[in-house]
Amino acid sequence: MTAVRVCEVVKTLDVGGVETLLVERLLRAPRDGRRYTVVCLRASTGELVGRLRAAGVRVVDLTRRGPLGYLWLAATVWRLAPHVVNVHSPATAIMVRPLTLLGRRRLKLVCTVHSVAFRPVTYALDRLTRRLNDRTVAVSPLVARARTVRGAPGVLVRVHGVDVREQRRWAARADETRHGLGVPPGAFLLVCVANFRPVKNHRLLVEAARRVLRQRPDALFLLAGDGPLRHEVADRVRELGLAGRIRLLGRVPAASRLIAAADLLVLSSRYEALPVTIMEALAAGVPVVAPAVGGIPDLVTTGRNGVLAAPGRADALAAALLRAMRPDVHPMLRAGAAGTPVVDVADTAEWFDGLYADLAKSRPGGL
Repeated sequence: MTAVRVCEVVKTLDVGGVETLLVERLLRAPRDGRRYTVVCLRASTGELVGRLRAAGVRVVDLTRRGPLGYLWLAATVWRLAPHVVNVHSPATAIMVRPLTLLGRRRLKLVCTVHSVAFRPVTYALDRLTRRLNDRTVAVSPLVARARTVRGAPGVLVRVHGVDVREQRRWAARADETRHGLGVPPGAFLLVCVANFRPVKNHRLLVEAARRVLRQRPDALFLLAGDGPLRHEVADRVRELGLAGRIRLLGRVPAASRLIAAADLLVLSSRYEALPVTIMEALAAGVPVVAPAVGGIPDLVTTGRNGVLAAPGRADALAAALLRAMRPDVHPMLRAGAAGTPVVDVADTAEWFDGLYADLAKSRPGGL
């Protein structure tokens, strides 16, 4: 029996939402009769590459190819001769789609769309070429309704989910994690896991935290992640004299354990599609405070499993945090978070495996 060759193409292998979804799914994907390869333009960290290779997934890292990386990416996919390709960003999709027109036994193309907005030039080129998709997978109903998907053929919606059992195991070890991080006994722990980029709006989070700390001296904020704005945010924390109460941890391996140890997960983003961190928090029974933007209201309901805040306002975010921290409110939110259904990534792995098998069989000449 011929093995189904699947190539997953992603722009970077960094510790971000898109990459986390991909890696967690591939770690649970069936191996019998399947050969998986991940091609990326840049691997920013060895953590994800190491996990994939340890699981028997081949990784082709094109970091050293520099400005010609996109051409090398297309050439690499062609050389690998996969039966099915799944691209996870519009820029890589634009380069790979023309390959579907070449060869007598052409590859089948899946485009997984994770966002509701692209840069103008990227959007224009993506819209011109998206008709070449065989299937288009939107990661949430919100994304499926967005213009980044509009007009694409074969649209399917699949929320990817997280490793629910793993998050529950980490939740059971929360005290151990907190101790290892030096969290004082009795501290109310608020965690944010996000790369330091403009869309995540960490400066607003710091301003909200300053307001919270005036009223709740027991609060401790841990901010995990890296990115171009990290030092700027760190400088602001020092200016406020809050370095001991708002701690920047940098990149944290297996950051989902940090989320599971929190009393609250906090986001301050200007926009989100369907945040992985929120799904990880709910799977661990951790309530969420976040702005009511993008797909966040699809996951968080005020008074049930968290509190939503008006976007872009530090005072609103601080008020939402203080409400969620109240002794008469927080236990109720914890119970609601623990009872919120969360899609398990293992089910998504099976779903994609079935999609790939069907597409591979539908190629001219089959497998």
